[in-house]
Amino acid sequence: MNPEIIGYIAMTLLVISFIPKQIRLVRWINLFACLTFVVYGYFNGLLLPIIISNAIVSCIQIYHLFLAKK
Repeated sequence: MNPEIIGYIAMTLLVISFIPKQIRLVRWINLFACLTFVVYGYFNGLLLPIIISNAIVSCIQIYHLFLAKK
């Protein structure tokens, strides 16, 4: 798959993540967007700023989705 297409998918997911009002759904969509950006950064020549920042945000979303007390 073309890395540019992965970037467009990630960008679309990121924008969509701002639409829902339910915070849990926002976190899930944002998590998928961030993980897609990590893949994009990897396949587009190890773009470390994109990989590192989105990996950190992914960890934060995972924490809030699974580990944080409700």
